[in-house]
Amino acid sequence: MSENNKKVDRGNLKQNLSEKFVWAIAYGSCIGWGAFILPGDWIKQSGAIPASIGIFIGALLLILIGVSYGALVSRFPVSGGAFAFSFLGFGRYVSFFSSWFLTFGYICVAALNATAFSLLIKFLFPSALQTGKLYTIAGWDVYITEIIIASVLLIVFMIVAIVGASVSGSLQYYFCIALVVTVLLLFFGSFFGNNFSLENLKPLANEHKGWFWSIVSIVAISPWAYVGFDNIPQTAEEFNFSPNKSFKLISFSLIAAALTYVVMLFFTGWLTTSNNGVNGQLWVTGAETQEAFGYVGLAILSIAIIMGIFTGLNGFLMSSSRLLFSMGRSGIMPMVFSKLHPKYKTPYVAVIFLVAMTLVAPWLGRTALQWIVDMSSTGVSIAYFVTCLSAVRLFSYDQTSKTYAPVYKTFAIIGSVISFIFLCLLLIPGSPASLSVPSYIALAAWLVLGLIFFFIRLPKLRRIDNDELSRLILNRSEDDIADLVDENSTNRTNK
Repeated sequence: MSENNKKVDRGNLKQNLSEKFVWAIAYGSCIGWGAFILPGDWIKQSGAIPASIGIFIGALLLILIGVSYGALVSRFPVSGGAFAFSFLGFGRYVSFFSSWFLTFGYICVAALNATAFSLLIKFLFPSALQTGKLYTIAGWDVYITEIIIASVLLIVFMIVAIVGASVSGSLQYYFCIALVVTVLLLFFGSFFGNNFSLENLKPLANEHKGWFWSIVSIVAISPWAYVGFDNIPQTAEEFNFSPNKSFKLISFSLIAAALTYVVMLFFTGWLTTSNNGVNGQLWVTGAETQEAFGYVGLAILSIAIIMGIFTGLNGFLMSSSRLLFSMGRSGIMPMVFSKLHPKYKTPYVAVIFLVAMTLVAPWLGRTALQWIVDMSSTGVSIAYFVTCLSAVRLFSYDQTSKTYAPVYKTFAIIGSVISFIFLCLLLIPGSPASLSVPSYIALAAWLVLGLIFFFIRLPKLRRIDNDELSRLILNRSEDDIADLVDENSTNRTNK
């Protein structure tokens, strides 16, 4: 067999994800629990109107980043999109570290959704879960009942993820429909709430920060608020439609997520009767909903939250398992992660491993877990940055180039700048979204762990044939990649 026709075993993922399922994966992952739990915090921090402006600007900025994702998916519709794109742009070593941080970011979000379910039960039935106290971590009491509930939920979604993408996608779609319906019911019902008043939106902005910093402080958290739109490239190998539609789905999911955040911000804002409501309640949206509509309104809000938690769990388990599958298939991570279920053709080993890691989360307590999740935004922003830089390197302004795409090149440069700014906002102390000291420690610990694992895998990484690696990750030969990109950018997969 000739070199150009050489075959490698890339596995056989089923192509059974429709457009609506993929949109639901992205939209549901973006929303999660945050749109229903955090509006009170954001209103206290910035005010309802500045927070809404900031969250919408954040969506527009991420759509600019999404242009690079859409352009790359259309050319390389493979699993583990961000991993594949970083390999295309910078080779095996950079792709290892960018994917290392991204995988951890996904795991953290999945874990936080699982523990959020226990928190919801605790709010609805305060005394039900306060039995079997084990210990206290960072001021948070850990109960065995909370651990059991979160663990059972994770195991259920592990089974769903193993059974198949079509099942996960179908559930995700119907969860999203239920989420949208309940959000609309809450929004339109709020006009008839006994504590509804536009006066409750005052003060319009944080009196100490002013409008500009009130908006910027919300824009800064956009990478966390919208993490999930990038789940679309992770599942590209399972599309049953043209990958050229990826950017449209990315944009629609981000716009829908932004509208959901804005709706819940105004819902909370104009039902909150005073600043005392914001400052005195642990969960402002829940407390004000109960005051306005009683337990019926709280039940509807709970359904919305449960749907958000389910879509977050389902979406991130699916995408992170595909990312790990792609890394395992290439040999950059242990190849056991690339094993497919004999019946369902899903990366079941990767799914089981990821759930096993998240099962640790309920034992850590909410406060300690929040530190880790805060720093996971850094991992997501790194992936955005590297993906946009890869697009910058691939696309060209040269009309004679096979990758002549001035529009994509321009948007890739813009996306790189935006991603870099997000990283600076997270990593520079004193910025509106700077990490807490425990989050810096967690980030450093994950980096050290990654370095240890990297050097353990380094002999294996060096031995992998360049052409085979390119075929396994990008489904293209090394010569095809070299032929695709400009001459001054070739051999990048040999780094």
